[in-house]
Amino acid sequence: MTMAKEETKFNIIQKGAELVQTRGFNNTGINEILEAASVAKGSFYFYFKSKDDFGLQLIDFYFDWNRAKLEKHLNNSTLAPLQRLKNFFSDYKRYFAKSRCSGGCPFGNLSQEMSDINESFRNKLLEIFSQFKAPIKQCLWEAQTIGEISRSHDVDVLSDFILNSWEGSLIAMKLYKSIEPLTIFERMIFDVLLKA
Repeated sequence: MTMAKEETKFNIIQKGAELVQTRGFNNTGINEILEAASVAKGSFYFYFKSKDDFGLQLIDFYFDWNRAKLEKHLNNSTLAPLQRLKNFFSDYKRYFAKSRCSGGCPFGNLSQEMSDINESFRNKLLEIFSQFKAPIKQCLWEAQTIGEISRSHDVDVLSDFILNSWEGSLIAMKLYKSIEPLTIFERMIFDVLLKA
């Protein structure tokens, strides 16, 4: 695929991502995506096999955006493990505060919308959540190794719980249009659950 075609495809995914984030996958039409991307109608299938193919590539696009935060915070070995985790979630909290508590997590949104009706989406999202969980689990393991958290914790279960709690907090944030659920998450995770 030529550079111009790659740029056009990226533009379609980028504009589509914005629409899907606010309207949902099923409520976003192909023509709406193409119009937002200023691409001629009918050319969608030149870049994507189907709308589902677009959706699966969209999940990768969302993860590429999030990967920078994962690497910036959770892989920062100059900081203690728990501080890395705090910084990671605080960064997202600032982002959602700036976005007026709208949108939420694209992976959580798509999981709620698509997991019961499309196995390909469910499997792709499982893969993405595992990629989020791995560095969280690594930080917890390191924190346990240096005595920042209790050795009685099962870090595999704990990383699942933290990620699931975060997703629930993002749903509540959207519902209440308030950053308070994320503040409660931080307090309960870092001041109660993980307190040495």
